[in-house]
Amino acid sequence: MTLINSKSEDLYMPKKQNIAIRIFRFYMEGFRNMTIGKTLWVIICIKLFIMFAILKVFFFPNFLGKKFDNPKDRQEYVIHELIERSVNP
Repeated sequence: MTLINSKSEDLYMPKKQNIAIRIFRFYMEGFRNMTIGKTLWVIICIKLFIMFAILKVFFFPNFLGKKFDNPKDRQEYVIHELIERSVNP
């Protein structure tokens, strides 16, 4: 007869836990056991920071915010441009 430790059974086969908690624990355990993966995640996070924080400032200026003060004027401009570009490609 084999004795099963209830604590180890709960770690591997949780019976009545929320699916979100089980998914979170699955990924958390995977990240804990990574060696090279942690370095790769750091590189990915640095690249995302560069793409969204730094490049946005230099290459994607706030065109509508500088050109129009009133939000209604911005809406009209965007609607006009969308209609013009769809009629005259």
